[in-house]
Amino acid sequence: MALFYILLVIVLVIFTASFILAVVGTIQSKYSNCNIPPGVNHPGKLRLVLAFVISTSALGKILEKMGVCSQLAFARYVRSGRKLGPDPHLSLWDARFGRVPVRVYRPRAPSAGLRAGAIFFHGGGWLYCSIDSHEKICRYIARESESVVVSVRYRLAPQYKYPAQHEDCLSATIHFLKNIKHYGVDPARVIVCGDSAGGSLAAAISQTLVGRSDLPRLRAQILIYPGLQALDFNLPSYQQNRGVPLLFRERAAFYVLQYLNGHALHMQEVLEGSHIPPDMRLKYRKWVSPDNIPEKFKVRGYRPHKPHEFKADVSEKVKRLSEPNLCPLLAEDAVVRQLPETFILTCEYDVLRDDGLLYKKRLEDNGVRVTWYHLEDGFHGIISLFDYCCFSFPSGKRGLDSVVKFIKGL
Repeated sequence: MALFYILLVIVLVIFTASFILAVVGTIQSKYSNCNIPPGVNHPGKLRLVLAFVISTSALGKILEKMGVCSQLAFARYVRSGRKLGPDPHLSLWDARFGRVPVRVYRPRAPSAGLRAGAIFFHGGGWLYCSIDSHEKICRYIARESESVVVSVRYRLAPQYKYPAQHEDCLSATIHFLKNIKHYGVDPARVIVCGDSAGGSLAAAISQTLVGRSDLPRLRAQILIYPGLQALDFNLPSYQQNRGVPLLFRERAAFYVLQYLNGHALHMQEVLEGSHIPPDMRLKYRKWVSPDNIPEKFKVRGYRPHKPHEFKADVSEKVKRLSEPNLCPLLAEDAVVRQLPETFILTCEYDVLRDDGLLYKKRLEDNGVRVTWYHLEDGFHGIISLFDYCCFSFPSGKRGLDSVVKFIKGL
């Protein structure tokens, strides 16, 4: 009997040691490919956050191999956020706008008149996150701007591919606009808002609603480091920040392909640019080009990229990447010039920085008023870390405060 327990302990020790070595090996491997610039906000904290992200990724792979759960399910669990307690300043309740789950945040304090209303679409690469993961952000916006916020729980890829997410966000937005007075919201002050993938969805919803005379016109759109195109993954910001957390260049392509097709089989070809037909590249060059990026953003290690040879078979499988509902930067001028006032937040150390800069130029060229807020020391995802205990980033709070200021000024 004693021998059995000794053997059991030995097996457990070996298993634990192997488990730890696997996690450490994965961390070392992935960490070596990362780059944390000295100019980023609190680089030490970011290293710790990165270590946590890599550790959970490694743990997810191990759990999947053990048959406990899929890596995707584990990652979603980790990123889902925790339930927060009641907020003395807000009334919160879950509801359904048609078939789409939402959460409504309304200030408890009485208002002299109707409030602004913000429809919020969370980020997460169309694969991750939820209403709960962005709960602090939505509470902060509602409380500080004294507006009604509606957070939308749209379906996630790869189980639900494009355009399911766009359809859910559009359905929830239309429902809100049609029932606006039930929430004490001014029909003339409705905003769509989102971060990262949610920023892409917000931009697409704004474009889709252009010309809808049967609905109140959107007052503004708020785009927080949005991803707006999938034609060129070699823009200056993609080259400069390819290894900067929390969004790497390869992951940006991975997410958009999962969103589109439910897999990322042609990620390398998309990264190289061989998925774009020459005529399409020529057509969209006036909108998606390093030439439209201010020179000051090119000084940090940018080299012009020559696309690889066009591959027609790959292009056919990803041809919907040219649709504005997926890549809003590609919308025609006739649509862009009708868009509402826009707030765009970009971060210097973010692969998506240039998507925001290019859209800013397109909007301004078409006479749309743009408020641009650039975090010189920011990185992708920093807004979500504005209030994260000892891992909070002051720059994230500055960015979120700029959003609140914009809403209060409408």
